[in-house]
Amino acid sequence: METSTITQIQHSEKNKIEMVDFYNEATEDYEFWSKDFNMHFGYFIPFKTNPFKRDSMLNQMTNQVISRFNYGNKLSTLLDMGCGMGGSMRYAIKKHKNLSAFGVTLSDFQVQKGNELLKGLKGSILKENYNNTSFKSNSFDSALAIESFCHSGHNINSLKEAFRILKPTGQLVIADAFLKKEESKLCYGSKYAYKKLCNHWSLERLETKNNMIKKLKEVGFSNIKIEDASFRVAPSVLHVPFAIIGFFLKNLITLKGFKKESLHNLKGSFYALLSGLHMKSFGYYIISCKKG
Repeated sequence: METSTITQIQHSEKNKIEMVDFYNEATEDYEFWSKDFNMHFGYFIPFKTNPFKRDSMLNQMTNQVISRFNYGNKLSTLLDMGCGMGGSMRYAIKKHKNLSAFGVTLSDFQVQKGNELLKGLKGSILKENYNNTSFKSNSFDSALAIESFCHSGHNINSLKEAFRILKPTGQLVIADAFLKKEESKLCYGSKYAYKKLCNHWSLERLETKNNMIKKLKEVGFSNIKIEDASFRVAPSVLHVPFAIIGFFLKNLITLKGFKKESLHNLKGSFYALLSGLHMKSFGYYIISCKKG
């Protein structure tokens, strides 16, 4: 095996360990970001979502993803690939009575607390790697990944696993940040923000939008549709500095102190805001596609 390949594997494993530690220790912090434990950014619709109420926008992001599945009244199944505390699952199950859902995460904390929040609902969270799940092939009608595939670098293995577990004509929807150009072509400011973002949020890397489309086609997905949601997401990103200040003050007042992972989370949030300001280099997209 070539030295570069070994180094890449070692980096990937190190990142996975850091990511699991990060979410085991920092997930509770997300309650300050979202009462529903939505661990992602939001989607703003003028006159429909309140830009001053963060959870209104965060739940609308989930709604935007779920609405692309066109469930109707038929019995359907959903897999959340990187489900966090199961916020998106809970929203989907409550909205569609004929829907049952599974979620996968590598965090023990998220499995335990997420399943407690799912009690009484047709959903369950398992401790599994979304790149290699135990589900049978052709099992699910739909799969979603909201800001989760970035943790493994938008790896093609994530897309292959989604393709495998989906039924024929099953649908995949991804909502995430992507680069608009290759990393080597980023300006100094963009590259600095990008490196810091990946470091503090344990992201392996971000793929470019165009390369992600190529990967989806290579795996076998069709009917690929991509929506630039950057301006829809921006109002929720602007909540970041206020959330950071509020979280900081709360911890000072309660003398709770700051865990290393919490500080990483705060710094990662700041660099997410900084990255968002470089609109020529970064964008937020909702990508939907079908198997077959």
